[in-house]
Amino acid sequence: MGRLLSRPTAHLRIALAALALGLALAALALVVWLALPLPALPAGGEVAPAVQVFARRGRLLYESLEGQAGVARPVPLDALSLYLQQATIATEDAGFFQNPGVDPGAVLRAMVQNLRSGRIETGASTITQQLARMLYFSAEERAGRSLVRKLKEAALALRLTRSFPKDAILEAYLNRVYYGGMAYGAEAAAQVYFGKPARDLDLAEAAMLAGLPQAPAAYNPLLHPEAAAARQAVVLDLMVQAGAITPAQAAQARAERLRFAPAAFPILAPHFVMYVREVLERELGPDLPAGLRVTTTLDLDLQRAAEAVVRRHLAALEDRQVGNAALVALDPHTGEVLVLVGSADYFDAERDGAVNVALALRQPGSAIKPITYAAALARGFTPATTIYDTRTVLTTRHGEPYTPKNYDRVYHGPVTLRQALGSSYNMPAVKVLAQVGLGTVLDLARDMGLTTFGDAERYDLSLTLGGGEVRLLELTAAYSVLAAGGVYREPVALLRVEDAAGRVLFRRDGPQGERRALSPQVAYLITDILADQGARLPAFGEDNPLRLTRPAAAKTGTTQDFRDNWTVGYTPDLVAGVWVGNADNRAMREVSGITGAGPIWHDFMEEALRGSAARRFPVPDGIISAEVCDPWGLRPGPWCPSRRVEQFIAGTEPAEVEQVYRAVPLCLATGELAGPECPGPVVQRVYEYLPEEAALWARDQGLPPPPELPDGRRGAEGLAVRLVRPDPGATVLLTDEIPREHQRLELEAWASGPAPIDRVEFYDGPEVLAVVWEAPYRLAWPVAPGRHAFRAVAHDAAGVRSESAVAPVTVVAARP
Repeated sequence: MGRLLSRPTAHLRIALAALALGLALAALALVVWLALPLPALPAGGEVAPAVQVFARRGRLLYESLEGQAGVARPVPLDALSLYLQQATIATEDAGFFQNPGVDPGAVLRAMVQNLRSGRIETGASTITQQLARMLYFSAEERAGRSLVRKLKEAALALRLTRSFPKDAILEAYLNRVYYGGMAYGAEAAAQVYFGKPARDLDLAEAAMLAGLPQAPAAYNPLLHPEAAAARQAVVLDLMVQAGAITPAQAAQARAERLRFAPAAFPILAPHFVMYVREVLERELGPDLPAGLRVTTTLDLDLQRAAEAVVRRHLAALEDRQVGNAALVALDPHTGEVLVLVGSADYFDAERDGAVNVALALRQPGSAIKPITYAAALARGFTPATTIYDTRTVLTTRHGEPYTPKNYDRVYHGPVTLRQALGSSYNMPAVKVLAQVGLGTVLDLARDMGLTTFGDAERYDLSLTLGGGEVRLLELTAAYSVLAAGGVYREPVALLRVEDAAGRVLFRRDGPQGERRALSPQVAYLITDILADQGARLPAFGEDNPLRLTRPAAAKTGTTQDFRDNWTVGYTPDLVAGVWVGNADNRAMREVSGITGAGPIWHDFMEEALRGSAARRFPVPDGIISAEVCDPWGLRPGPWCPSRRVEQFIAGTEPAEVEQVYRAVPLCLATGELAGPECPGPVVQRVYEYLPEEAALWARDQGLPPPPELPDGRRGAEGLAVRLVRPDPGATVLLTDEIPREHQRLELEAWASGPAPIDRVEFYDGPEVLAVVWEAPYRLAWPVAPGRHAFRAVAHDAAGVRSESAVAPVTVVAARP
């Protein structure tokens, strides 16, 4: 047995010795390879790959030849801003001057994370490793994330560090790294974004550029200014941590307004072309092959028409402190971007023309309301549903009082949903949102393509008035859902991409991201309202720019401080959205969606649709018509003075008959309710017996109440009292500018009932403040610091007592 085992043992020893010798030779070869210096760093820099971008019918928009646009103009390190050098090191490789080309600590952290996930999720690339990747790896290798590639990258970084001084490595890196916008290298980036040499970059500009290489498309300040600013802040914080700048310098740089001033070059539809470049990188990766031929969805004739309309109207609005506008047009049936005007002039640095406002985050004002009402219609509301546009104190999710006001500062009483949306009344929209729920509206907004809305906890009832930020491109796509019968189609800019050899790298064969967001019936009803000239007549008048020479639906939006105004609208075959304002967020001088964006939208739509046949919006199955009493949304009673035929989703039409309008017998001789003692003729007059909330509004408008009926009806059943002022939850701040004895808080109550009102008592907790014996029931209360609980108690002539809800109020003394 011993002899039988001796042979395998000998063979094993020989094999192990051979393996050891092989490993020793491999290690020796690796040591020799690492010790050998690399040849000189290649002169020059990366160049943007040649690319041609075409409009949809083959007309050239932009052509970059290899070695032309986007070339990294190599400059020595001392010709690059010291701030840029410091920002780059702090952001990409804080230990650059100390490490041997790799960062062992970062490698260990990355290994742990990758082992936990089971795949390569994160790297630990130093500046030197990134340079090695740029110099020695093919585009395919750069895109890979294998362990072998990472080891090769680390080994090359070690050799680079042994072969060249750190300054040479940093110089080579800054002359080759990609900054987005077809800019390779820091000198090209400084020219592309700021129109200046890299040596002249200040701290804020340098921090902005240094943040780009990690994700050039996502942080491009011309396409995503908010994300770029957030990234710049991160870079500045890293510079502070590295000791390169002070916190005060960082704060000053964050507050600086950057002026983007790209150097002029031959290009058509520049904002669209830059957007296409971002889409290409998203579809094909950042390392694009040379010789690309890109066919896009852009209609160049429509683009030129849009640009001309924008320039013409902005010239007319210049004296109203309006500096910019953006316009997007889509095909609702395909999602194709036909027009994208990101500003009036891409190369106008004074007005931040290079910033693509079509992709920037802005508040939409009332242009977001159709989504709120669509959510309501999907949950049982109808276009005839009555909503009270009356002064109402609502409570936010934070428990604070909230009383929205309309644009015209007037409350309009009971209105239908159709009129509330058509005339863009604010109070009804907020009330509907409160009933439907924030989460419901946010879910629908996301289904309709708005990606910028976060969790419901971030928003409140002001969401439906524009209290969340959107992008013009996405809002226009959301309206295309309405034009397309409830189907969302993601906006697309690419039709076909070929490489230099004619191989097809990308081809779009149909709509992208298609999904149903709304039922055809809900989409139709919103469209029918937005196309209803009568519904918008009270707010916008007969002659307004939303009216085209063909059927069209449209909605405006204006932010409260006149920083943004919008018009988004559509026909069955074309959707267009317009934003007007200033890229730097300065306020305009009383320019609304109807006077700013509206005329641009109108003229573009008329120009774009000239020569095409007008089409009506198709009516889907499941829509029926029924007569209602306006504005009560119920079947007309015999005395209803205003009837209209309304559209309903089948099954939601009303069955109940309204009882608001009643014929009352009056004694002609006395003008009072006719009774047996009436000496003269009796006539009938129709009165409107309003529900309590509407009756309160009517009293505020000075409308006389209807006479009491024999059944005791006076517009509200039974004795009712309501504390109208102050608002529940209000905080009152005392001032030192007025003597304390002259400072008053107005308390006001409203009371109504079948019997005459005898008196109204005002209370603060258990304390009686005053008794008022006749209307109007008001009290000027001398303010006192502290917490108060106001309420009103009404007594009628029949001895009936009624008490209002409590209105808690806090009075705060002025601080010395």
